[in-house]
Amino acid sequence: MPSVIDRQKLAAALKSEEQLFRDIHPKSMLLAQSAKTALLSGVPMPWMTRWPGSFPLHVQQAHGARFIDVDDIEYVDFCLGDTGAMTGHALHAVAQAVSQQAQRGLTTMLPTSDAQWVAQNLAQRFGVAKWQFAISATDANRFVLRFARMLTGRPKIVVHDWCYHGSVDETLVIRDAKGNTISRPGAIGPQVDPALTTRVVPFNDLVELERVLAIGDVACVLIEPALTNIGIVLPQDGYIQGVRDITRKYEVLLVVDETHTICAGPGGCTKLWNIDPDFVVIGKTIGGGIPVGAYGMTAEIALHLEAAMTGHDVDVSGVGGTLSGSALAMSAMKATLSNALTQEDFDQTIPLATRWTQGVERVCVERNLDWHVQQLGCRAEYWFCTPPVDGAQAAAAVDPMLESFLHLFCLNRGVLLAPFHNMALMSPFHSAADVDKHTEVFALALDAIITA
Repeated sequence: MPSVIDRQKLAAALKSEEQLFRDIHPKSMLLAQSAKTALLSGVPMPWMTRWPGSFPLHVQQAHGARFIDVDDIEYVDFCLGDTGAMTGHALHAVAQAVSQQAQRGLTTMLPTSDAQWVAQNLAQRFGVAKWQFAISATDANRFVLRFARMLTGRPKIVVHDWCYHGSVDETLVIRDAKGNTISRPGAIGPQVDPALTTRVVPFNDLVELERVLAIGDVACVLIEPALTNIGIVLPQDGYIQGVRDITRKYEVLLVVDETHTICAGPGGCTKLWNIDPDFVVIGKTIGGGIPVGAYGMTAEIALHLEAAMTGHDVDVSGVGGTLSGSALAMSAMKATLSNALTQEDFDQTIPLATRWTQGVERVCVERNLDWHVQQLGCRAEYWFCTPPVDGAQAAAAVDPMLESFLHLFCLNRGVLLAPFHNMALMSPFHSAADVDKHTEVFALALDAIITA
């Protein structure tokens, strides 16, 4: 029989790790306590409360695949700013470009030649002809949804169950047991009932997708080619091509959000899997740590938009922002795309993710644990079950106490995983030794909580 997690051992081990965390991070603890006087929840962004331990670490510096906290402890970073630092921390070319641009001026609300270079690079990577820029992928998604509704004259969008596309109101939704659209748990203050704006379909379910699109009120389908924000859920054979075929059948636009799935290769899943979307959205990774977003579209769509978006009132269209496409952002993107996210980088990082996958699988097999690992390019994640095929299955597989323990055990031994999942992301600065360190620590963690 497979081994099982001893929940009493787990509770005791988690308590012990929480105490160890407090003991070895006194400076972070003091900073966390003082931060509560001026910062909501003591953090600059709410998600920072999700880190393991009773308070977030405070960072001194980060370089390459490592960072050092204020208690002078060094960590191997497999989170990488939840993809924002996938190129590695403090990439020299980006730091140099940003420094030079800062001396020439950060923003004028006028274009620079860097914007043309970046747009051409993105067009080559993803295969869609024309591009514009935003401050984040969240904003880029918002803008594209507006375009889709304008172009089609239809009010609704379709997303996958348990998807995540940033803080876009229409996408903070799930599907209830009857197939109705409801707000995702945790989503606060929706401006309208999300059923008015969004239809939700399960990932890997072409039959339901076609049923929903046949209703006739959907402007676009917004997807990640593989789910990543409820854990890695991979498409079944033929699913993505089926989505493309069905959207074309019903004249529905297809929007591919590559913000996380850029881990699959230089052109993300769009290029790797020949998806041929109408729009592509990408964010954070292509800025090397500077807040950026971009959205691309086919030449045909661009022709329609250019005819409709050049009037006197374009500044109040709901698309744009005074810092979108700033000189600073363009310089950061050009430096990032010139020096990182290349095929050579992925030739290095994807095998590291495979090594991470194989290490975790070996540890589980040796301990007779029926756990599994999913890999997408240079990203990998372990599941406590057979890999889910849709978002609802993925959400049902979450085990908060077990995840908290595993993350905290690793953190206390100098290994950082993404806080929301059991996920690791590789940069060109990681090494086989870094991966093997995680494998060793992961094995020690399991030995502390499984039934003998």
